[in-house]
Amino acid sequence: MADVYVTGHRNPDTDSIVASIAYAYLRNAMGDRNYRPVRIGAINDETQKLLDRFGFEAPPLVKNMRTQVRDLDYDRPPALNSSVTMDLALRTLQEDHLNVVPIVDDNGLLCGMLSAGDIAAYDIQTMNENRIDDLPLFNLLSVLEGSLVNEYQVTRDIISGELFITLPQNYEDQALSNPDAILICGNQPELVDHAIESKVGTIILCRADVKPEWAEVGGDTIIISSPLSARRVSRIIYQALPVDRISQKREIVAFHLDDYLDDVREVLLESRYRSYPILDENDHVVGALSRFHLLRPKRKQVVLVDHNEAAQSVIGLDQVDILEIIDHHRLADIQTGQPIHVRNEPVGSTNTILTSMYQENGVVPPPKIAGLMAGAILSDTVLFKSPTCTKKDIAMAERLARIANISLEELGKSLFSFGLDKDAKTLFRTDYKEFHISGQNLAVSQITCDDSAALLQRSEEFMAVMRERKKEGDFDLVILMITDVLQEGTHLLYVGSDDVIQQAFSAVPKDNHVFLPKVMSRKKQIIPMLTALWG
Repeated sequence: MADVYVTGHRNPDTDSIVASIAYAYLRNAMGDRNYRPVRIGAINDETQKLLDRFGFEAPPLVKNMRTQVRDLDYDRPPALNSSVTMDLALRTLQEDHLNVVPIVDDNGLLCGMLSAGDIAAYDIQTMNENRIDDLPLFNLLSVLEGSLVNEYQVTRDIISGELFITLPQNYEDQALSNPDAILICGNQPELVDHAIESKVGTIILCRADVKPEWAEVGGDTIIISSPLSARRVSRIIYQALPVDRISQKREIVAFHLDDYLDDVREVLLESRYRSYPILDENDHVVGALSRFHLLRPKRKQVVLVDHNEAAQSVIGLDQVDILEIIDHHRLADIQTGQPIHVRNEPVGSTNTILTSMYQENGVVPPPKIAGLMAGAILSDTVLFKSPTCTKKDIAMAERLARIANISLEELGKSLFSFGLDKDAKTLFRTDYKEFHISGQNLAVSQITCDDSAALLQRSEEFMAVMRERKKEGDFDLVILMITDVLQEGTHLLYVGSDDVIQQAFSAVPKDNHVFLPKVMSRKKQIIPMLTALWG
């Protein structure tokens, strides 16, 4: 069953990360599918502190959701070792209806490709040949369904020589004194005795009686008994050679599971092969890819939590199937190819919505999950002081705290007491989002703390980072919100138009700074004011 990825937005905050973990747990607990929490951005200090407290690792980082080779319904043919016979390879191709089979070395690494055409071309080539060199004895016995007559006397495991086929009416004319010979004969005991006496290198008995004394023949003579006819042995003996002799080793085009479909298509347009090996991260063969596999690729399946805006979502969103959206922000611009479940509620935290979903489905979150979710609600509602906070947020957080047996007051204080010794760029990126409003490009970062004075002393560092971001991203306005939970207000630093700030917030800025009392929410108190101004 394919994985379903649950992801929050870029530059994820605590609510976003915890929502992906909590929702994946809920769906897995309900036995629906294999839901996996992932993230598409770095973990900030606040979130890491919460994860550490309750013993969770951060969800794995996914850089994009573009369709990869691993998403295709590719073939999984057997990979043959380079030492197996051409006979086995041909039977494998025929029985599995394959065009080509990968050849691997003793370490499982790709070393060649073999097709039925390669074997046919070699068979035609052998029609003009009458010699075999360096043929492994094990291979020959397998192909001839044979056994060693003088098994305990054999001292070599490689066979080489010129092929001779003897018939009852002309065996006296055969060159029986050639030690570098492979003699194929029928039920001709006198000829065999003569060949043994002449020290012929290899004797193949086809549907022949075996004299007991032949088992004691030593030296370099090898005697093989086969139930096959002499005619058949003469035809298939070349197929006992290892596939390594004829497999294609040059210009092998292979793909890895993590290769993107867009890149694969470009390579296929420039190559002529019908099938291509697929390798895993250790370069082991796991499958084979043909052109028709690209016609209907399986798209990754994704659930979006804590956002519904394309600019904030994962790269490659146009190549996935969005199954659900669970969010508490305004509806934005994400489009889907089919109807989906959307749950959007005007509450302060996505985890408040998820707590309701746990209740509705009769699933009690484990204490550690409940503690995470309570912390996420406290984070997104800024200790219940944000204007986005509702009675439902408070009730759900209290319910989760009882399950987790924790104090909301103590947990909240620990969340916003974090180190401010990181560089300005890292702090600015802690909770950063981009918006596109009526043709205007806007970037807003928010740092929530209990000591804004220390951060304001570093205003010039932040301004330098913001000016650089404005230039790189071609933004009309870049804002940093330093939200102080004790002052219950926000110090707003910005790079852009003074008039826009003054008109949007009815405040006179000074030196690109203004304090906005009672302003705690980017979603409800910053973005709507700018939207009204620009709209």
